[in-house]
Amino acid sequence: MNIAVIGIGYVGLANAVLLAQKNIIIASDIDTAKIQKLNQGISPIKDTEIEQELPRIHENLTFTTDNEQALKQAQLVIIATPTNYDPEKDYFDTSSVESVIEQTARIRPDAAVIIKSTIPVGFTGQMQQKYPELTIIFSPEFLREGKALYDNLYPSRIIIGSDAPQAAQFAQAVLACTRKKDVPVLYMKPTEAEAVKLFSNTYLALRVAYFNELDTYAELRGLDTKAIIQGVCLDPRIGDGYNNPSFGYGGYCLPKDTKQLKANYRDVPENLISAIVESNRTRKDHIAAMVLNRHPACVGIYRLTMKTDSDNFRMSAIQGIMKRLKAKGVQVIIYEPALQQAEFFGSQVITDFDKFARQADVIIANRLTGQLEPYAPKVYTRDIWRKD
Repeated sequence: MNIAVIGIGYVGLANAVLLAQKNIIIASDIDTAKIQKLNQGISPIKDTEIEQELPRIHENLTFTTDNEQALKQAQLVIIATPTNYDPEKDYFDTSSVESVIEQTARIRPDAAVIIKSTIPVGFTGQMQQKYPELTIIFSPEFLREGKALYDNLYPSRIIIGSDAPQAAQFAQAVLACTRKKDVPVLYMKPTEAEAVKLFSNTYLALRVAYFNELDTYAELRGLDTKAIIQGVCLDPRIGDGYNNPSFGYGGYCLPKDTKQLKANYRDVPENLISAIVESNRTRKDHIAAMVLNRHPACVGIYRLTMKTDSDNFRMSAIQGIMKRLKAKGVQVIIYEPALQQAEFFGSQVITDFDKFARQADVIIANRLTGQLEPYAPKVYTRDIWRKD
């Protein structure tokens, strides 16, 4: 099939590379530098599987900044544009998704639209009413940063929010490109599919927040966090995963998705969803307080990225901690190899690690690496297992 992918971030690029194994893909993005890299076979994001696969399937992939070119021959249109959370409206900003839907209705009304962007519950139905000539499907993504293509090649499940014939066509196209046998495929209404995405990510945020609150208690009471978590997680109903304490949940998805789900609960009784959002703020307050207790004049931030093998630091939890420290008059410096600039929000970026480590009175690191070992007495972390 001819497939257009609009928006080439983690989700869009992973889908484009996955489907290019057996289809012709034209992918579009407004970022000219990103398109130039991709047309040279270079991945703009750090993702091992994408870096490996791009050269192999490049003949089936075209990258452009022209949406109309991408849409012209498309049978399926995958929308993976960003939907940032708007704190003033207390809702996702879906304008980029709406713009692509409008373009598709004008240029290619017989194409099926598959929304991969995260959206509020009810959005797909609203768009279907507005554009009855289109078939609009919502199919959520469940990807990890740095493992986006891997999670597409070996998906936990495929959720299809539509019962239109094109929905099954899309599901089969995805299944044909996966490397995992017997992938569960669930068909449901788009509203239920939208809810699956928000509730899945909010549960993950809940788990992060839970083990962080456990760790806060243990740290302040002088208890062994590791021993407690091991004892708790040997219960098979709880399980041993997603339990390594951190500075809070961050990244592009969990903060905005939890806030959006909270907004969707307007006029619906709840306590837990709001508590998850508040717990993450409290955790950042606690981490900042523990660092300030050491009375540093200068705090070094070891990596803005929060996950191992990732180069993405959008909405990383460490940035909230930086703001809290700077509000107390503490100088903040940064060591981040993925950052190609001299300053980040007014803080100096130091590219020489040893110079950075010597200058900092305290080094805060969400995740430990061997590079930090010579400066261990300066390091503040809550990392237990050196894993995400």
